[in-house]
Amino acid sequence: MLCARLTNARFVTMDPDHPVAHDLGIWRGRIVGLDEVVTSLPAREVIDLQGATVLPGFIDAHVHLPWTGFKQITPSVAGRTRVDDVLAVVERAVTRTNAPGAWVSIAGYDQRALGRHLTAAELDRVSHGHKVFMLHESGHGCVVNSAVLDLLPAGLPHEDGFLAEGAMGAARALRLPYSQEELAEAIGRAARTCLAEGVTACAEAGIGGTLFGHSPVELGAYQLAREKGLLPLRVQLMVSADRLGPVAAHRSDGIPRALDLGLRTGFGDDWLSVGALKVYTDGGMMARTAALSSPYQGLDHAGQLQDDPEALTDLIVDGHLAGWQLAVHAIGDRAADVALDALERAQRLRPRPEARHRIEHAGLIRPDQLPRFARLGVSAVVQPNFLRHYGDDYAAIMGEERAPWLYRGRGFLDHGITLVGSSDRPVADGSPLRAVQFMVERASTSGRVIGPQEGITVDEALRAYTVAGAFACHWEDSAGSLTPGKRADLVVLGDDPRRVDTARIGDIEVVATYVEGRESEKHAP
Repeated sequence: MLCARLTNARFVTMDPDHPVAHDLGIWRGRIVGLDEVVTSLPAREVIDLQGATVLPGFIDAHVHLPWTGFKQITPSVAGRTRVDDVLAVVERAVTRTNAPGAWVSIAGYDQRALGRHLTAAELDRVSHGHKVFMLHESGHGCVVNSAVLDLLPAGLPHEDGFLAEGAMGAARALRLPYSQEELAEAIGRAARTCLAEGVTACAEAGIGGTLFGHSPVELGAYQLAREKGLLPLRVQLMVSADRLGPVAAHRSDGIPRALDLGLRTGFGDDWLSVGALKVYTDGGMMARTAALSSPYQGLDHAGQLQDDPEALTDLIVDGHLAGWQLAVHAIGDRAADVALDALERAQRLRPRPEARHRIEHAGLIRPDQLPRFARLGVSAVVQPNFLRHYGDDYAAIMGEERAPWLYRGRGFLDHGITLVGSSDRPVADGSPLRAVQFMVERASTSGRVIGPQEGITVDEALRAYTVAGAFACHWEDSAGSLTPGKRADLVVLGDDPRRVDTARIGDIEVVATYVEGRESEKHAP
């Protein structure tokens, strides 16, 4: 007997052997058959979906769950365009903090809205002896007040209180880590938001590291979240590469650096597993720290690498030799050069064509770099909603020649490169449907079309959030399509993205989300 049969729906399976179905059978959390194979079978529950469209659950291959969860309950200055208004938010947050000299966190900071960066001196006027840490929306910088600057090593580079990349990491390190209980609650909040948007599985993009880590025992927080019933979707954890340490492994293993006990990609189960090793090569475009091969338009610099190229190359090569899948953060084209050079060297030293290394973001990729992606078998894990929200700004700072190279679609696919969709939430909107809309029409929220030649079809965009996401996470045997034998993770939509006007795709209602054959409780994002 089936556990459930879903009927009266248009199942868009993403499986070329059976592309569309009207019935789907579920047994013990798995899909057991489609259409006539299950139509006459008895079922404990028959669910009439009343003509809805059903897709495989969306896979978001690059998210930050704890950051998302904490941001949801942190005072924010997002949307403020006047310095005085930003400072008023900070002062209100400070006055609600009772402990003298305590840390006060502020979210939503973006200097572009103000026309310049805030300064430590301005924060000093409203901090009343507290330590203020205002995180940049990109996650690649922060503004702090003098109470924080006084605790940092002498000579640490900053711009009147704005600290970027490694300098920001030094400020973060001054604070006590979050507890596993706090982290588990934040993970749960973010996971429920993902479910409301049809996401049934995701890859957490870097735990335990200097830039985005929240605790040296962060992996345990995900285990705790699962034990407490706070993890309603499947999560794969990328480990920050700065957690690797020298090991005295057997010479024949060829492993110069590793996590304790040799833990690497693949450990875990269907619900919680260890995925790729996350390596940061540069910063972000919002903070103007993405590493470019020529300067930003109108600025006198070209961003920055996280370390010298030799050190980054050694880290990438060592991760490859230790058996990891690599997820290399590279937004600018100069950073992509470093990543591709290192991956090429790694594959020469120890060929691992099955590794499925990934370039995270691939924000600005020159035409000459596309064939290198293809030769190396590297996936491009992009965030279409970056351009949807920030595209006008990104196009302006890249200039007319480079703007069409931003967050490519068609260029990757035409070269045979696996194109993977993701959000990088909370940096940008997490909705897969709104991302799909952008991938097709390439229009920012203002209506500006950016690189129209990079537009792809609706089917190709949906594939980026289903089949390709599963491939990038080594989940293709259990997720990504509505195929018998795979997990019954699916999303029920109020309309078919392939049949509505492109401009309406992002507004399609997510009616329900099923994980392991069970409908998840609906939560508004």
